[in-house]
Amino acid sequence: MLALSRKKDESIIIDSNIEIVVLDISGDQVKLGIRAPKHISIHRKEIYLQIQQENTMAAKVPLTEEKLVELKNKLKKI
Repeated sequence: MLALSRKKDESIIIDSNIEIVVLDISGDQVKLGIRAPKHISIHRKEIYLQIQQENTMAAKVPLTEEKLVELKNKLKKI
């Protein structure tokens, strides 16, 4: 892991197109601003882990014709 020290209003750049800015520091919390292309997913780690767990569980469910119809109906609403 790379560890960097930044002050308020300073930033880091990742891969030339993602910028993370320190917006505020209060006690033990740091408020970050993130500029990234829209196709980049950004999640809090606890949410990311929950999504991964749900995806793993969903992959284990056998795909039945009923599930396919349900998925088809959900996609129509998008």
